[in-house]
Amino acid sequence: MFVLYAVVAGLVLGVFVDGRLGRLGAIRFRWGGLIAAGTLLQVALFSAPVSSRIGELGPPLYVASTALVLVAVLRNLRIRGLLLVALGAASNLAGIVANGGFMPASAAALGVHGGPPPGGYSNSVVLANPALAPLTDIFALPAWLPAGNVFSVGDVLIAAGILLAIVLQMRTREVVDIRDRLVRFGPLADLDHEGPRIRRWAP
Repeated sequence: MFVLYAVVAGLVLGVFVDGRLGRLGAIRFRWGGLIAAGTLLQVALFSAPVSSRIGELGPPLYVASTALVLVAVLRNLRIRGLLLVALGAASNLAGIVANGGFMPASAAALGVHGGPPPGGYSNSVVLANPALAPLTDIFALPAWLPAGNVFSVGDVLIAAGILLAIVLQMRTREVVDIRDRLVRFGPLADLDHEGPRIRRWAP
């Protein structure tokens, strides 16, 4: 849900700064299937029927799903804003691995939303002395927000990167070189058969 709020905020801010929603279609995201696989794995992993039965497979599956998402993001660092997403995903992965496949959450943060989740494998667990504590879920969204939850510094970086990527892409304009137009459609067409080269810039 934290990511969804970032997407909505990015769209609203992009429109506010005179961006165009249609330009988001120009993003070419590679290895998107890895992100889909990692996300679906986590959705299944933390659903009640699975989390109550997964047992010792929970931690390694959580680490694997988070790593899949990170690999896909690293493959797309050419997209502006995804460096922040990669840093956030790496931060979360470090916190999870350092704590044996769990993402610790502070009791105070969980208390905002009614305390720890019910039994079964969960991505939120309270530990007395978690490793890499500053990278764990030590913050909480306000209880009045729909589907509010706890979150980490890594989640903040991921959200900021997604918001930035959306706004920058919405502000991007395509400029076609005049010479390329002449080559393709004008008197130079017989000299160069390459398609038009398009440069993107963000004012």
